[in-house]
This record gives sequence, C-alpha cells and structure tokens, in this order.
Amino acid sequence: MTTTVRADWAMTVAPPDHPDAATLLREYMTEMVVRYHRRPALPGEVDEALAEMPSDDLMSPSGLLLLASHGGEPAGCAGLRWKPDWAELTRVYVRRAHRGTGGGAALLSAVEEHARAAGADRIRLDTRHDLVEARALYARHGYVEIPAYSTGPYADHWFEKLLRRS
Repeated sequence: MTTTVRADWAMTVAPPDHPDAATLLREYMTEMVVRYHRRPALPGEVDEALAEMPSDDLMSPSGLLLLASHGGEPAGCAGLRWKPDWAELTRVYVRRAHRGTGGGAALLSAVEEHARAAGADRIRLDTRHDLVEARALYARHGYVEIPAYSTGPYADHWFEKLLRRS
C-alpha cells in the first residue's frame, strides 16, 4: 500500500529484501561508514556493517520499513522497530539528489503515523555526533534529547518524541 504524505513524496511499506529497499539500505550504510571513518569505504566494509547491524527485523511482526519515492523514483527510507508501548526509529535516509525537498519531514510524518496506528505512545532513536543534519531534523520536528536508553557503540545522542493520539 502506498501513502502520499506530500504531493511529491509517497511512502510504501516494503520488506528489507525488496530490491529498492536493499539498494537504499546499502546506500544508507555506505554513507554511515564513510562519515564515521571520514574516508571512502574499504572493500568489504559496508558488507561487514550490514552484517553487524542487520535490518531484517524491519518487517512484521517486529517492525516495518518505509520506502520513500520522490517524483516516482526511490529516494529514501526509514524503519521502525516495535518495543512495548513505543517504537524505535532507525535507517532514516534520503538520497543526496533528493535532499532539501522535504523527504526527511515526509519520512518522519509517515513513521509517526504508522507508530500511532500500531499503538506506540512515543518514538525514540539514537544517533551519532557527526550526523548533525539528522539531529537538526529531529529537533525541528519535535524530538527532544533524552538520557541514553541504549548502549550501542555508535550512539552519542538519544531523542524521543511523544505521540499525540489523532
């Protein structure tokens, strides 16, 4: 099922092994590796990162993966993992060519809608210090920094947004 969030952005729930999802998740992880190490990814490094932090739980019953399309072409993704009473946001990514066109906001709106529909009362996420654009996006959309709720090796900042019932 495809949902139009904005006139030019559409969201579709898809399994992580869908061809477009696999491509977007690889691009996401490539960017994470490159930014973390501040150099091009070495051979096999992205595969290792994908194996270390798999996305296979981003499908029912443990979560979901949204694919975003902009102008009819795959442009981004975002995932949710279901927790008791809340959802964890992960894998938020917009392709460079589509940045600055509202994709991040559209993805956040869509995942919040899905989280509410699943009964979550809040969304939490962790992110890294070098992902300043992501942290700014979350803050602009009502996510506030909270104390650490996870101990992941790549988590430096933790955010939460309380969801109002529609």
